[in-house]
Amino acid sequence: MILVDWQLRDRIARGHIKIDPFDPTLVQPNSVDIRLGSHFVWYNPGEQVIDPFDKATVTSDTGETHADSFILMPGQFVLAETLEIIGLPDNIVATIEGKSSIARLGVTLHQTGGWIDAGFRGTITLEMANVNARPVRVYAGMPIGQLVFYTTERAENPYDKKADARYLDQRQATLSRYHENRK
Repeated sequence: MILVDWQLRDRIARGHIKIDPFDPTLVQPNSVDIRLGSHFVWYNPGEQVIDPFDKATVTSDTGETHADSFILMPGQFVLAETLEIIGLPDNIVATIEGKSSIARLGVTLHQTGGWIDAGFRGTITLEMANVNARPVRVYAGMPIGQLVFYTTERAENPYDKKADARYLDQRQATLSRYHENRK
C-alpha cells in the first residue's frame, strides 16, 4: 500500500519514518518531495575503462565539489546527494522518482537505483544525467525528486541488519561499491 499525505505526516511525527531536515510543506498527496544537497561527484572524460570489480578504476579520475549550484552539461552523468537524511523501519520501503518539472528540462534523477530498502538510513545518492541538448543548472536546496513510501510485511533481515549493507549511513554522493561483491 502506498502511504498518502496524512499517513506520511503521522509516521514522520511518530518517528517511524525519519526525514531530517523535515519540511511539512514538502508532503504531497502520495509522496514527499526531497531536495538536492550540495555534494557532486563525476567521472572525468577519458579512455580508462571502469571495471565494477576493480576499486581503483571506480574511484580514479573523478571530480568532486561542494557547491550551491551545479551546471549539468549535455550528456553529463553526475552523482549527487539529497539534502535529507532518511531512515526507514523494517516494514516500509521507498522509491525515488524525479519531479516532472525537472524531467521536462532533460534532467534524469536516477538511472536504475530508485529502490530504497526497509531499514535504510542515510542520504540518497542520486544518479543524475542531462539528456537535453543544452546545459541545465541545478541548485542545492531545490526540490529535485519525490519519495513514494510503501508498507510491507516486516523484513526478516532489513538493510540496517545486513552485514553487507555498503551504503548504510552514507552522508554524501557515494561512488559504486560493487567491487566489494568480489571477495
